[in-house]
Amino acid sequence: MATSLFLGSQLAVNLLDAQSLLAAFGVLGVGVVMFAETGLLIGFFLPGDSLLFTAGLLCTGSGQQGVKLSLPALLVAAAVGALAGSQCGYLLGRKAGGALLARSRSARLHEGARRAEELLERYGHAKAIVLARFVPVVRTVLNPMAGALQVPVRTFTVWQVAGGLLWSLGLTLAGYALGSSVPNVDKYLLPMVAVIVLVSLIPVALEVLRSRRAAKEGVRG
Repeated sequence: MATSLFLGSQLAVNLLDAQSLLAAFGVLGVGVVMFAETGLLIGFFLPGDSLLFTAGLLCTGSGQQGVKLSLPALLVAAAVGALAGSQCGYLLGRKAGGALLARSRSARLHEGARRAEELLERYGHAKAIVLARFVPVVRTVLNPMAGALQVPVRTFTVWQVAGGLLWSLGLTLAGYALGSSVPNVDKYLLPMVAVIVLVSLIPVALEVLRSRRAAKEGVRG
């Protein structure tokens, strides 16, 4: 009876809600979601940004559901999941090429693939791999795209590690810092998550503006 109730509670988890995921699976759930979102095409819909930020906040014990996570364990889980997932996605892309993407009927996923390919072509491997971490869906699709396009293994690994650590640890520590400094901060969680997602897009926006400016100067020259 107890087992069936436990299983029922797990099945009732809302995969799109960060607090629901954390309440059900804790730190382990963060690692699994990071791996799925960055390594498997089916994970493109998962709430990576909000999950990292909310998990960091819950390390301070600020959650309404009484959930408190261990910060060191969370940082390890987030980093390992994000880095291992990205590398797995790359290897799948090298072996399967575009076959996996071609089978998907998701318009959102195909749009993410188009944007990922544009990033790789416009900014080069290093910048594209780092910037993609901060763009939902694109961070899922870029890894297999990089593999399919034969980006060198060493180049991909170095820059996905750099971008992965910046993204996963940065958002987690941002949530922890805010939760530690602002009382009852969880009451404002949804608007804060929206702000975090917008802030995470700043590097991409700046790079786009810089690229357009350089292109205009090139035309004038």
